Amino acid sequence: MLLAALQWPAAGWAACDDPPARRVNWLHCDKQGADLAGADLREAVLTQANLTAAKLTAARLSGADLGGATLSRADFAGAALAGARLVSARLDQAGFVGAGMAGARLDRAVLAQADLSNADLSGARLYQADLTSANLSGANLSQATLAQADLTDARLPGVNLSGATLSRAVLENAVLSGAHLHGAKLDGANLLNVDFTGADLGEATLADARIDGARFADAKLDSTIWTNRRRCPPGSVGECR
Repeated sequence: MLLAALQWPAAGWAACDDPPARRVNWLHCDKQGADLAGADLREAVLTQANLTAAKLTAARLSGADLGGATLSRADFAGAALAGARLVSARLDQAGFVGAGMAGARLDRAVLAQADLSNADLSGARLYQADLTSANLSGANLSQATLAQADLTDARLPGVNLSGATLSRAVLENAVLSGAHLHGAKLDGANLLNVDFTGADLGEATLADARIDGARFADAKLDSTIWTNRRRCPPGSVGECR
């Protein structure tokens, strides 16, 4: 039994000098500025690792655990992060251009000034995430959860938020021109000065949302639940009446 125990891998022991590989354990490891472009890090343990300014372009990180990791200014352009866990990770100014992040968990993550343009975040969880001044142009956030997220000053033109949950989220001064918000839940959200020009808000819910200064020019409001809980008439455009 002793021999078997000695031969068994030490679960939970990080080996920071190990090369990048599937299921590698870099728990708490310092990988600042590391060049991991194209690396296979699927199901890797990167919990609380320091990957500040690391290059992870086109890396495979599906199912990896990056919870609590420091990833400020890291470049994930074109990376595969489907189902990855990034809960409470620091991702400020990180780049995720065109990254595949379907079903990723980013609850309470800090994504201030991050570039998520054209990223696939469908079904992702971003509960209470900090997305202030983030660029989400053309991103796919359909069915994503952004309840209580902070999207102040975020850029979301053309974003797909159909069926997404943004209950009590803060989107003050955000740009959502041409966005797809069909069936989205924006109840109780802060929508002060938001630009919804040409957006599709059909069947969306804005009950109890704050919309002072918001612009709805040419926005589709077909059967939208308005702030006063009244349903907009079918075919409404620009105004709920």
